[in-house]
Amino acid sequence: MAITRSLFVVTHPQARHHLEARVGGWHDSELTARGELQADRIAAELRLRIPAAASVQVFTSDLRRTRTTAAMIADRLGTRAIDHPGLREKSYGVAEGREQSWLDERFVFPPVPEGAFDHTMRLDHVEGIDGAETRREAGARIYSAVDEILAQRASHQVVVTHGFAHTFVIGRWLELPLEAMGRATFAAHSGCITELAEDDRFGNRTLQSLAAVDHLGDA
Repeated sequence: MAITRSLFVVTHPQARHHLEARVGGWHDSELTARGELQADRIAAELRLRIPAAASVQVFTSDLRRTRTTAAMIADRLGTRAIDHPGLREKSYGVAEGREQSWLDERFVFPPVPEGAFDHTMRLDHVEGIDGAETRREAGARIYSAVDEILAQRASHQVVVTHGFAHTFVIGRWLELPLEAMGRATFAAHSGCITELAEDDRFGNRTLQSLAAVDHLGDA
């Protein structure tokens, strides 16, 4: 049973807002020097995993921290990165770029589920921050972006995105309905690689490895 398609989901490595303890979201921060070193190691790892003769596509959120990461990956793989705004992180509205403590003081957490679980309540929960996306709004945007990417013909695809968005890229690959994503989360770390695969016999989609960071070494 052979793999007919592989999808690698990459979260951007260390960015300026991480060091400054600022809210990310759509805030357009750039990679740090350490983040650029980590991006180079991500690119090297993907070059090892993807055969030289494979058809490859690289898609990226259009924010600077992901575009820089994706450009380094694409250069190593002999292709170019394609911007897709649908792969952006969840928007935090007026909190973006502010100190994380500002958001923490105002953030309204979703209710902790008890008994029968209402996914809709969590998907549509309003966090109390003007202009912020709900989980449903961000998820629907990311699901749509993944649908467009998977409609392309390539044996190996790379998606460069963000920590929150990472969950929804995986969810769409596994064909989990958005209505079931009220509380589902797939662990992510800065600069991680998640590998997804589809086989040629059953057409099954498999989560091969989740949020690997061994390639970063001590970077």
